[in-house]
Amino acid sequence: MLKWAIAFFIISVVAGLFGFTGVAKTSKTIAKVLFFICIVIFILILLFGKLLF
Repeated sequence: MLKWAIAFFIISVVAGLFGFTGVAKTSKTIAKVLFFICIVIFILILLFGKLLF
């Protein structure tokens, strides 16, 4: 999922350079959402790993 976040970030940067602001804004939003989902999943895995072992 982190790979998708990075891909959408790159798409937003390229679209922003070429002037496609709508595509850049949407891609940036998707990248942020995916990134924060990855962070939450990472923290949950750390917490459950500590609790179980």
